[in-house]
Amino acid sequence: MRFVVSLRSSLMKRICLLLLAAVAPFAITGCVTGGLPGSYHVVAYKPHNPDAVSVYVSKSKEQVYVMEGSRCLMAAACDVGLPDKPTPSGHFNIEEKIQDKRSGAYGFSVSGGMVTPCDAGECKGSYVGYPMPFWCGFEPGYGFHQGYVWPVARTHGCIRLDKQVAPRFYELVHNGTPVDIAETQPLDATVGQNVARPQDYRDPDPAPSFMISSGPFQKPPGDLLIAQ
Repeated sequence: MRFVVSLRSSLMKRICLLLLAAVAPFAITGCVTGGLPGSYHVVAYKPHNPDAVSVYVSKSKEQVYVMEGSRCLMAAACDVGLPDKPTPSGHFNIEEKIQDKRSGAYGFSVSGGMVTPCDAGECKGSYVGYPMPFWCGFEPGYGFHQGYVWPVARTHGCIRLDKQVAPRFYELVHNGTPVDIAETQPLDATVGQNVARPQDYRDPDPAPSFMISSGPFQKPPGDLLIAQ
């Protein structure tokens, strides 16, 4: 009886080791997203050659892929423009990077200690633009930036990235990085199959007092890119 139990225990250990061996290469080399409910964990790898980095956006899948040749550096969910305010399709390049960019059209009126939402031309107090952290512009008026990522198109044409994704994207690209935006991408059928979506759109809106502070522009702790 002890021999049978020992044999079963040994067999289970071997099965576990085989499963770990099968999963480990993907965890190390693949673009991984996911996490517990209410979290969004994204792996981003440091490029060997930053000049070989390219960005691909699939508007139908609402996913962004950062590639170095055939090597996936990061794959993540994104949010694109509404049908009447679409994200442009085509071939572009990153033209500017501004970590602490604020909107020139929408923001907050600050007057007498009161902070209230307003449009830029209608504010009665001092205007402070809505934060668009880790801005990476690719066309005048359009860019990647941090914001809530909904399961449906919801932006005015920009490409929103989760707060765990935007700082990493900012580190991966530079001025001149090519960007391809299309309805679909060939990568949808490969690395795109493993991309989870965040649930941050369910979070309550931050307090206006936070939105006019430097808080939205802070990077997550720790190393943003993994050397491999």
